[in-house]
Amino acid sequence: MKEAITSQHVARKAGVSQSAVSRVFSPGASASAEMTAKVQQAANELGYRPNILARSLITGKSKIIGVVVAYLENQFYPQALEKLSLALQQQGFHVLVFMATMTDDNVDQLLDELLDYQVEGIIMASASMSSDLARRCRKSGVPVVLFNRRQDDETLSAVTSNNILGGRKVAQFLIAGNHQRIAHIAGWEGASTQRDRELGFITELQQQGVPLFNREVGNYHFESAQQAARAMFGREKTNGKPIPDAVFVGNDHMALAVMECIRDEFGLRVPEDVSIVGYDDVDLASWPSFSLTTIRQPLNRMVSETVNTLVNNINDSASASSRIEIDGDLIIRNSARVPDGWNNA
Repeated sequence: MKEAITSQHVARKAGVSQSAVSRVFSPGASASAEMTAKVQQAANELGYRPNILARSLITGKSKIIGVVVAYLENQFYPQALEKLSLALQQQGFHVLVFMATMTDDNVDQLLDELLDYQVEGIIMASASMSSDLARRCRKSGVPVVLFNRRQDDETLSAVTSNNILGGRKVAQFLIAGNHQRIAHIAGWEGASTQRDRELGFITELQQQGVPLFNREVGNYHFESAQQAARAMFGREKTNGKPIPDAVFVGNDHMALAVMECIRDEFGLRVPEDVSIVGYDDVDLASWPSFSLTTIRQPLNRMVSETVNTLVNNINDSASASSRIEIDGDLIIRNSARVPDGWNNA
């Protein structure tokens, strides 16, 4: 069997000490450019790779962040996952991705696995986390940051867009467009994103004296959103009564499903017959076949704040929790009637 190449072999070939090799391959450690080049050349020639797990046993730091994600069907989350991973790697961390359900059904089991890997921090993206699970993490000394979710537990750090304000912006836009029958297709009602977006939307409608015409639930699921659209627009459901002339859909993933359904199955024109507005501004929203008006989640800033918050909590366990909300712009495209004077400027 081929002998394993160790840092001692690299040190002998490079003509340096073993501690010098360790410094070169340790994130954050100092080593001169000349030393680094010499050691890396020797390592490449020998085929040496540092044993990160072994180093973590010595330092007591795994440099691993667990990212829990539950909703990859939504294009927003693959984009977020990529950006989170790159940002954490730039900080010297490695990322372990764990898949959860959108509800908290299997988060308890995942948490046990995360803690078994000795992760230094956890980012919960799109998955729910109970206060009990948060207490377990704190007891284990592992900081947690919620991404695009928040809980009522003030001790949990969270980074989101300003969902309430986003919902209000949609209502203002649709009312300004003289829509008379404004409806809503909600996402999963257990998610803070859904709760806050709808809260802002309904509050603005009420303050302007506009009743909500209809409401269905799409559960942040493509097929469920289409079923919601059928319930809202199908003749056998409406019995010939008027249909909505505008719909705010809880996110872009569902909004695209709704647009396809009402176009293909009911022959409705968007926006001539029905205006559709989503939330997230995923890449597909800008495609000409959709051209979806939507609230843009400020993804780059959300990722930056999430990583900064987590790293600060890792470096200072006494740091206070933070609740960060970032305003998102209304992106006006062709899926909704545009009021006079409204544009993306």
